[in-house]
Amino acid sequence: MPELYRPERINLLSHPTITEKWIQEKIAEDPSILGLGDLILKDQERIQPRAGRLDLLLQDPETNRRYEVEIQLGKSDESHIIRTIEYWDIERKRYPQYDHCAVIIAEDITTRFLNVISLFNSNIPLIAIKCEAHKYDDKVALGFTTVLDEQSLGLVDEDEEIQAVTDRAYWIKRGSEQTVRLADEALEMIKTFVKDIELKYNKFYIGIAENGQPNNFTVFRPRKNDLNVEIRLPYSEEIQKKIDASGLDDMGYQKRWGVYRFRLSKEDLKKQEHVLKELIEQAYRNSK
Repeated sequence: MPELYRPERINLLSHPTITEKWIQEKIAEDPSILGLGDLILKDQERIQPRAGRLDLLLQDPETNRRYEVEIQLGKSDESHIIRTIEYWDIERKRYPQYDHCAVIIAEDITTRFLNVISLFNSNIPLIAIKCEAHKYDDKVALGFTTVLDEQSLGLVDEDEEIQAVTDRAYWIKRGSEQTVRLADEALEMIKTFVKDIELKYNKFYIGIAENGQPNNFTVFRPRKNDLNVEIRLPYSEEIQKKIDASGLDDMGYQKRWGVYRFRLSKEDLKKQEHVLKELIEQAYRNSK
């Protein structure tokens, strides 16, 4: 039988050798320990104009999304929240071509400050992560737990859709006849498990209407040479492994909107029909 041991919880704020700088270095060495995906280090101690230094700037190599990360030992406080948001705002204004997300890391995020942070979360992409350290013999283990994730945004509501309705001709002009037909073919595939549905042409995407009502568990964006497909599903390692193994042209998971994104050609739609159907059917079930 395996031996049970109880690691000793470390108070980081009062520890003589484990410092904020040390934790920063460990995250910089392997950003994946935060649990935000396979991120890479873009910069460390990044100088901010008239505003100090950003602890860490991380980037998703697939989507190029950037994460502005601030670390604090002990309890999170007002200055920590303000500083994190300020650095996020500076970076997004300097580099608007990227999607940006603020990340607060603290040893203790109290209920009070969690409530305050959640107020910002509806308008600012912001993640709060609790950092804990445990000791066993001469070894130290760092653990990171997301206590507040980004608020997943829905698609435009019905009112906005009515105002932004277009037609098939609009999308043929914006994309092409061929790529709009790909959306038709995808719809026929979906009709094998959902009966009363049709394409709904909106200004920013082609959605799906079920029984005349919007149900955008999947949306399409025809381009000139291919069709972008977004499938609304919570992220999971199991789904990602299935996608990686399928050979789909994966455009990366968009956490803010809660969608998997793919680029499809006519050949892809035929070759990958099985896995696409499986993912879309799962998204449909989740929409109920």
